[in-house]
Amino acid sequence: MTQQVQGWQFLEDGTFLLNRPEATKELYFPLANEAGMMAAITPRLHGDSKTGQHHFLLPPVSVEDLHNTKSARNFWFFLDGYGPWSVTGNTPRQILAQEQESVSLRAGFLWHQITRENQALGLKCEVTNLVPANEDRVELMKVKITNTGEREVTLTPTAAIPIYGRSADNLRDHRHVTSLLHRIMTTQYGVVVTPTLIFDERGHRANRVAYAVFGADGQGQPPVGFFPVLAEFIGEGGTLEWPQKVVENSDDFRGAGQQIAGYEAVGALRFASLRLKPKETKSYIIIMVIGPHDTDFEALVRKYGQESAFDQYWQANRRYWQEKLARLSFHTGEQNYDDWLKWVTIQPILRRIYGCSFLPHHDYGRGGRGWRDLWQDCLALLLIEAADVRHLLLNNFAGVRIDGSNATIIGTKPGEFIADRNNIPRIWSDHGVWPLLTTKLYLDLTGDLAFLLAEQTYFKDHLTHRAKAIDQQWTAADGNKQKDRHGRVYRGTILEHLLLQNMTAFFNVGDHNNHRLEGADWNDALDLAPEKGETVAFTSFYAGNLLELSRLLAALRDRLHLETVELATEMMILFDSLAGRVDYDSPSAKRALLNKYFDSCRHTVAGTKVAVKIDDLIADLNAKAEWMVQHLRKNEWVINKEGFAWFNGYYDNDGQRVEGDHPKGVRMTLTGQVFAIMSGVATDEQVQKIVQAADHYLLDKEIGGYRLNSDFRELKLNLGRAFGFAYGHKENGAVFNHMAIMYAYALYKRGFVREGRFVLNTLYRHCCDFAKSRIYPGIPEYFNAQGRGMYHYLTGSASWFLLTLVTETFGIKGDLGDLIIEPKLTKDDFGSGGRLAITTYFAGRKLTVAYENPEHLDYGAYRIGTIEFNGQERREITPGASVRIKRELLTQLPAAQELNLVVVLTANRDRIN
Repeated sequence: MTQQVQGWQFLEDGTFLLNRPEATKELYFPLANEAGMMAAITPRLHGDSKTGQHHFLLPPVSVEDLHNTKSARNFWFFLDGYGPWSVTGNTPRQILAQEQESVSLRAGFLWHQITRENQALGLKCEVTNLVPANEDRVELMKVKITNTGEREVTLTPTAAIPIYGRSADNLRDHRHVTSLLHRIMTTQYGVVVTPTLIFDERGHRANRVAYAVFGADGQGQPPVGFFPVLAEFIGEGGTLEWPQKVVENSDDFRGAGQQIAGYEAVGALRFASLRLKPKETKSYIIIMVIGPHDTDFEALVRKYGQESAFDQYWQANRRYWQEKLARLSFHTGEQNYDDWLKWVTIQPILRRIYGCSFLPHHDYGRGGRGWRDLWQDCLALLLIEAADVRHLLLNNFAGVRIDGSNATIIGTKPGEFIADRNNIPRIWSDHGVWPLLTTKLYLDLTGDLAFLLAEQTYFKDHLTHRAKAIDQQWTAADGNKQKDRHGRVYRGTILEHLLLQNMTAFFNVGDHNNHRLEGADWNDALDLAPEKGETVAFTSFYAGNLLELSRLLAALRDRLHLETVELATEMMILFDSLAGRVDYDSPSAKRALLNKYFDSCRHTVAGTKVAVKIDDLIADLNAKAEWMVQHLRKNEWVINKEGFAWFNGYYDNDGQRVEGDHPKGVRMTLTGQVFAIMSGVATDEQVQKIVQAADHYLLDKEIGGYRLNSDFRELKLNLGRAFGFAYGHKENGAVFNHMAIMYAYALYKRGFVREGRFVLNTLYRHCCDFAKSRIYPGIPEYFNAQGRGMYHYLTGSASWFLLTLVTETFGIKGDLGDLIIEPKLTKDDFGSGGRLAITTYFAGRKLTVAYENPEHLDYGAYRIGTIEFNGQERREITPGASVRIKRELLTQLPAAQELNLVVVLTANRDRIN
């Protein structure tokens, strides 16, 4: 009989409790700090710990390894008269008799605690793990054992942490050979492994990193000995689940000061036996370290190696994350939702730390983030910690190539981009849209229009013509910065970078006059249509971008009183209307012009600039954007035989339209609708029809979210690998939260508030339905066909959820520095309470905006009636459908002063003209 699944529940401040967590497979939890220590931990303390692709303390794992506990963090007590008892439940005896033990999980920001109690043995143990929120790359673990029985017991404690100590590449490649590099040393408190080399057949290098496991009891007393060699510890025929030295309670351990070379290592620490009286407790501290080979390890033991020290850093950890998350908080009247949103809020920070590769579901990639991630993560970071984002954005623009494409190998340092080394010259068609989206949010929040005039370099490598040609003159010795014909590094304004990305996209079209799909777009799995594939979806996005650039140019003219801006001489080719307009209806003419531009900057640029009238640029951009909008509305609007209508999103590699009626069933994609709505390409009437079609063909009525596409029932090798995936999984028709939330954002933006709210609310409800989602609080990348959350924590879904809530639902947004209050809250949002609030930062000041809805009005039936500004009404604030508060009104207040606004909503019948 299937036992009813009990979900997690919140306790306080986002901390949650889950009973029997080990009964759910694939659960994992992040433990990390901003110094770069990255760990994952499961209810059985499996998972790994690392600082990057080449420095793993614990063996690397993917989600499919999590059920195998052989390499988990472990801690045993050998109980006289019984034998070994694993406090993590990893011994075969416990796995087969789980009903004898009660297990619960408590977890918070960012700490993880498992409590296991065996009533038959009269023992209870709490195991708490965390990564301290400081500069140290360590993971801490406290094991607290309590005698809950009625008799004194004799226990012998042994900790065992496998020390992998090398690159994830060596998990299969040269696994044994690299163990021969290990130099193992025992110290007073633990085991240190320092490999001699970083094994790389392209060129071996001396290793400078050490991996260590130390331990002490709660009073700081060291272990009595060690079993540092894995094979000796587990014994012949043994495993890490049932190690011979523990099972036999062996005392032939090694002392401090020994050195062993050439074996797999384990941080197996034997502590002194103890007699534990009823109700008595004893604690042990384990310190797992990755650091330079000359690290002062004894100092780390002094710092962390007592229970009082552990508890101190645990509390500091909780304060650190709570204070960071308090910069953005919601008060909706539903405490569960408010606490859940805290976990969504931490996710963009986690992705900045982990990148896209260092949690178990993210078993692709070798670390770092992609180009798209750099920009989308900044959306949420601007809402949470905006202070450093200007510098971050400026650095990111150094990845743009002069041909409008960008680097795809991103270094670990801000603004570090690396030439392609793997001979996979892939260009994503959507990469050019994201920098403007993020930059516009930054400009709206700050009013820093001068940022557009700041200069930055361009990225340069051997690829040119959007990876369709090779610059034979370029060598690695030339470096990765674009140079002019005099050998000087060329720099252009941020405005120039943005114009380049979006103007080249206008001309980079396929035979149906839409933006070429190239290697793929946002859906990375649409990767098999590089010749004739087209992304209609992102053609819409680029059209919206051209209009946005036009508005920014007008702001430079009107606010900074500029009549001209300087652009690279070669770029004048792209502003064709200034010298004789190309026939926009001719794809071949547009491609010819683009190739002319590419040829002009194949290796170097002239290094000269032209002062161009802003009004002329605006006219050119508007002409291009208007042509795109009309082209899409005329040629890509699909009406099928059932009477539903929506936008086609793609053409395949045979040049065939993808969406609409098909012999194998109706084909529709969500992506094709999102950006047509968001950009304004879709009219209001078309948005209504899109919603009807999406509800009919894409809405998953079980999960509640929207699928990424309908079932094509075909292995479309002329479009992408996505269609090799089983339908309902990942990019082939999963409820893909990332795109679904962008759909919600687009609907809110266009005033379809109830429809947008439905998307967000159903996803939230499903996330909290643990019996179906099987995830901890937060939002995953997608839900599979069973409704299980996949690729948790490291996803752009969180950034878009927060952006939608803050700027659209609660309506707290900027307009080139001014604060705009434009709520799109429904009557259901207010529930029975009639009051909602949001806390965020604007103009460097903490801002809390509370909405009161005393008449319980629905969206569309209310306007802003009054606003109290720190308890007072201000005459310069005019009520209406939205309210603008000039930035000067905020910045003239002391920087430390908190701003509290109370916004009272009244019926539209009271509208003031």
